[in-house]
Amino acid sequence: MNYGRLVAAAAAATVVDAVYGFLVYGTLLANEFGRYPGVYRPNDVGPSYLPLMFVGIFVAMVAVAFIFAKGYEGGPGVVEGLRFGVLVGVFVIGYVAGVNYAILNIGGRLALLMAAAGFVEWLAACAVIGAVYKPVAVPVSRKKVGV
Repeated sequence: MNYGRLVAAAAAATVVDAVYGFLVYGTLLANEFGRYPGVYRPNDVGPSYLPLMFVGIFVAMVAVAFIFAKGYEGGPGVVEGLRFGVLVGVFVIGYVAGVNYAILNIGGRLALLMAAAGFVEWLAACAVIGAVYKPVAVPVSRKKVGV
């Protein structure tokens, strides 16, 4: 396993995820979150929690990059990342969006929007992980024929 590239892939995915999160959750879905002030922090309080959020994202990206590296099948990096991203996205829809809808006091519209946004988010993050991560080259042994 190429640990240096694994950390680089996690860092790159963290940046992509942060930009995506700002654009989608912080901008496009901000009004929808605002409908649930008892569930989500107001915008003026949220920034004080950003360092913890970014550390959490990076830790998650390291874990996902590690899982990706363990399952890497040798295809083109971005394609492998997208394939993996579909699986992570389905996991997020079922476990995160589904469970949050059942537990949190949010509406079905927000749950569906978060499921769709989470699926696309993980497609993007895993595509970046696939593009950046490169396994350690293993030398090919040559067998002598006719010896």
